[in-house]
Amino acid sequence: MAIHCHSGQAMPAASLHEIHDMLTLALDATERPSGYSQTEREARSYVRAALRRTERLMGVRA
Repeated sequence: MAIHCHSGQAMPAASLHEIHDMLTLALDATERPSGYSQTEREARSYVRAALRRTERLMGVRA
Protein backbone atom coordinates (compact mmCIF):
# COMPACT_ATOMS: atom_id res chain seq x y z
CA MET A 1 0.00 0.00 0.00
CA ALA A 2 1.31 3.44 -0.88
CA ILE A 3 1.87 5.92 1.90
CA HIS A 4 1.33 9.57 1.06
CA CYS A 5 2.63 12.49 3.05
CA HIS A 6 0.48 15.59 2.96
CA SER A 7 2.49 18.02 5.05
CA GLY A 8 1.30 21.06 3.10
CA GLN A 9 4.86 22.13 2.38
CA ALA A 10 5.97 22.72 -1.19
CA MET A 11 8.94 20.93 -2.66
CA PRO A 12 12.09 23.09 -2.64
CA ALA A 13 12.79 24.75 -5.98
CA ALA A 14 16.27 23.21 -6.09
CA SER A 15 14.75 19.72 -5.97
CA LEU A 16 12.36 20.55 -8.79
CA HIS A 17 15.26 21.84 -10.89
CA GLU A 18 17.19 18.61 -10.24
CA ILE A 19 14.16 16.51 -11.24
CA HIS A 20 13.72 18.64 -14.37
CA ASP A 21 17.37 18.17 -15.30
CA MET A 22 17.22 14.40 -14.76
CA LEU A 23 14.11 14.04 -16.91
CA THR A 24 15.68 16.17 -19.65
CA LEU A 25 18.86 14.07 -19.54
CA ALA A 26 16.81 10.87 -19.73
CA LEU A 27 15.10 12.10 -22.90
CA ASP A 28 18.40 13.26 -24.40
CA ALA A 29 20.17 9.99 -23.57
CA THR A 30 17.49 7.88 -25.25
CA GLU A 31 17.06 10.06 -28.34
CA ARG A 32 17.95 8.51 -31.66
CA PRO A 33 17.11 9.32 -35.28
CA SER A 34 16.17 5.77 -36.30
CA GLY A 35 12.86 5.67 -34.43
CA TYR A 36 11.54 3.89 -31.37
CA SER A 37 9.69 0.72 -30.52
CA GLN A 38 6.17 0.99 -29.12
CA THR A 39 7.52 0.39 -25.60
CA GLU A 40 10.15 3.10 -26.00
CA ARG A 41 7.58 5.58 -27.35
CA GLU A 42 5.35 4.89 -24.38
CA ALA A 43 8.20 5.28 -21.89
CA ARG A 44 9.35 8.54 -23.48
CA SER A 45 5.77 9.79 -23.42
CA TYR A 46 5.63 9.22 -19.66
CA VAL A 47 8.94 11.04 -19.20
CA ARG A 48 7.71 14.00 -21.28
CA ALA A 49 4.49 14.14 -19.22
CA ALA A 50 6.50 14.13 -16.00
CA LEU A 51 8.72 16.87 -17.41
CA ARG A 52 5.66 19.02 -18.24
CA ARG A 53 4.24 18.52 -14.72
CA THR A 54 7.59 19.46 -13.21
CA GLU A 55 7.72 22.60 -15.36
CA ARG A 56 4.21 23.56 -14.20
CA LEU A 57 5.26 23.13 -10.57
CA MET A 58 8.31 25.30 -11.26
CA GLY A 59 6.17 27.95 -12.95
CA VAL A 60 7.99 27.52 -16.28
CA ARG A 61 6.03 28.10 -19.47
CA ALA A 62 7.09 25.90 -22.36
